[in-house]
Amino acid sequence: MSRAPRVDAQSPAPHVADSHEWIRVHGARVNNLRDVSIEIPKRRLTVFTGVSGSGKSSLVFHTIAAESQRLINETYSAFVQGFMPTLARPEVDVLEGLTTAIIVDQQRLGADPRSTVGTATDANAMLRILFSRLGDPHIGPPGAYAFNVPSVRASGAITVERGDKKTVKATFNRTGGMCVRCEGRGAVSDIDLSQLYDDSKSLAEGAFTIPGWKSDSFWTVRVYAESGFLDPHKPIREFTEQEMRDFLHREPTKVKVEGVNLTYEGLIPKIQKSMLSKDKEALQPHIRAFVERAVTFTTCPECDGTRLSEAARSSKIEGVGIADACAMQISDLADWVRGLDEPSVAPLLTTLRQTLDSFVEIGLGYLSLDRSSGTLSGGEAQRVKMIRHLGSSLTDTTYVFDEPTAGLHPHDIRRMNDLLLRLRDKGNTVLVVEHKPETIAIADHVVDLGPGAGTGGGTICFEGSVEGLRTGGTLTGRHFDDRAAVKETVRTPTGTLEVRGASAHNLRDVDVDIPLGVLTVVTGVAGSGKSSLIHGSVSGRDGVVAIDQGAIRGSRRSNPATYTGLLDPIRKAFAKANGVKPALFSANSEGACPTCNGVGVVYTDLAMMAGVASPCEECEGRRFQAAVLDYHLGGRDISEVLAMSVSEAEKFFGAGEARIPAAHAVLDRLADVGLGYLGLGQPLTTLSGGERQRLKLATHMAEKGGVYVLDEPTTGLHLADVEQLLGLLDRLVDSGKSVVVIEHHQAVMAHADWIIDLGPGAGHDGGRIVFEGTPAALVADGTTLTGEHLAAYVGG
Repeated sequence: MSRAPRVDAQSPAPHVADSHEWIRVHGARVNNLRDVSIEIPKRRLTVFTGVSGSGKSSLVFHTIAAESQRLINETYSAFVQGFMPTLARPEVDVLEGLTTAIIVDQQRLGADPRSTVGTATDANAMLRILFSRLGDPHIGPPGAYAFNVPSVRASGAITVERGDKKTVKATFNRTGGMCVRCEGRGAVSDIDLSQLYDDSKSLAEGAFTIPGWKSDSFWTVRVYAESGFLDPHKPIREFTEQEMRDFLHREPTKVKVEGVNLTYEGLIPKIQKSMLSKDKEALQPHIRAFVERAVTFTTCPECDGTRLSEAARSSKIEGVGIADACAMQISDLADWVRGLDEPSVAPLLTTLRQTLDSFVEIGLGYLSLDRSSGTLSGGEAQRVKMIRHLGSSLTDTTYVFDEPTAGLHPHDIRRMNDLLLRLRDKGNTVLVVEHKPETIAIADHVVDLGPGAGTGGGTICFEGSVEGLRTGGTLTGRHFDDRAAVKETVRTPTGTLEVRGASAHNLRDVDVDIPLGVLTVVTGVAGSGKSSLIHGSVSGRDGVVAIDQGAIRGSRRSNPATYTGLLDPIRKAFAKANGVKPALFSANSEGACPTCNGVGVVYTDLAMMAGVASPCEECEGRRFQAAVLDYHLGGRDISEVLAMSVSEAEKFFGAGEARIPAAHAVLDRLADVGLGYLGLGQPLTTLSGGERQRLKLATHMAEKGGVYVLDEPTTGLHLADVEQLLGLLDRLVDSGKSVVVIEHHQAVMAHADWIIDLGPGAGHDGGRIVFEGTPAALVADGTTLTGEHLAAYVGG
């Protein structure tokens, strides 16, 4: 190979291209940002920290990353932009020096039943090609191994329009890998009929046990009783075969009841359409509880949960079928692929090996490719998204991460830090929103936002080095080196919750007694079996209130007042004080401004360009009709109440003319979880991840239950907020509750009364109880990974 000689001449002056070494932001006002101006160094690792709700995500994701994406989209033609999401320009005066941004956030992967880890990372696509080339017997192209592709056969006459038109007979075949019985879902649903009716009663005696189906309901129960197909006075168990078929499965049929034309339909299709076809999270709580009782999901008996047709399962490479490969732990699958030596598919094997090795490298080697993507935690989902970027040759790119250490054991955080540093060392700009001191410590540059949250935040409190942060006097700096001490005296359990023979996922027939009346922390490396143990064997029991990491569902019309149920007693109090209907005080009902329909802004769609949202001229953003704002309670109208913060509203509804005990109780819980600064009418879509989880916690605290199960409640919490969370957990236990926390944060471990540690590793290297006892005993034991890190933490 020849190469031209290089002559290095001394440059008289810096090249103009070298002046673009900073990302410059001036006058950012997105969400709660207060005219923020900052310069962020390129090709460095910058960590953004600050209390939850201080404006970190607003600056990093909604300003810098959003504008980078918008500018990239604008390089495409108007036709192509019409198929892309429309992005508005962030509210900022100047944004300079941007590079292409790759966003790796904690948004959950799609929960579609046919979406798996393999389909989300393209590993399944490569396996299908591999089996279509090497599988024996050969059954067809890659689609024949895909559980998302059904087999199709068609035949008939077609007319070919060329020259003289000619009708010819044609046949079409496509071989897919989808199991016919479960349609690629791996599970079949069944309705438990005993939850729908009491078969010892007749329809006239009120046999239906479905919520809302009262015996005198004209549209539901009476259409069955008076349809003429059934004997309403005969117990259901005595129905003839024809009556039972008409009762459960009859196709929609027009019938006349008391002179009114109605549609009669079998009970099962009627329930499926009215309740089961809807999003479970959107149902009322009592309807959701009924659906969870009435519908059972069982493994498909035909494909045994593999989702694949018999033909796809029969084709093998060296005795391993594609279903077996997808069910393997990824670290084992990587070893199996490494053992394949076939020159004809060498490039494919190389790429597949790199993808699988990336799983292992990023700490997800314990997963399997057939794992449903909807079951991954936020941290796991984020790391799955990282996989496609690990081997990338791109440089001078901006990578944006949202708490990449979420869901990671202290043992795994070092590995994640190494990955962030490697991305930086390839010449990329790495922006990380993070609370963990271990990750803040590796930063080249730190930006601390605050000083508080919501309206109390949105300013830059500090920017500089990690050492400067330590001595800078900000809230983050003061708490940076905090270390919780191991609890000296622990509470005495009042009983135990027995778990026997737990074997979900990687658990190895685990027996454990979870103490009641105390704070129990379940810990272990990611993938050791913590969630499988607690959510699989504890969460479903009576009296157990489980608060998981699932996202809050809500549109821009939803706010803390509507989500927590706070608005109901407030509307009733306004209605009683003014002698009008409660519906007038809802911006989603009769009181809504007719111009903006209660949204407060008017949206103008501009096709492929970003839509424009302008404040409603009639209600001036208040969302209510002018007549509604004439009604007052305690001197305030409903729009002024929704503009209050939780702390203001707590005082307002706690005494005087506006005293509402039911509303005050909800506000007390919101303040208890550290959300006193939150606006009652603030859209849920503007809340940070930490705020949403604490909002969910405050809502569940009202439920009647003796045992609370929390899944990593420190996710999204600032160092200073963890202390407040520990106080909340103590208050719950002191009030007579039992609290079980799945957690990696050492401060929560040190504060526990009892620790259950799973491991020793992840996947098939875990699934066992490696320690049970007090935090002090775990530190003294020192044989487990958790014990080692907890000892180092409290000793530091």
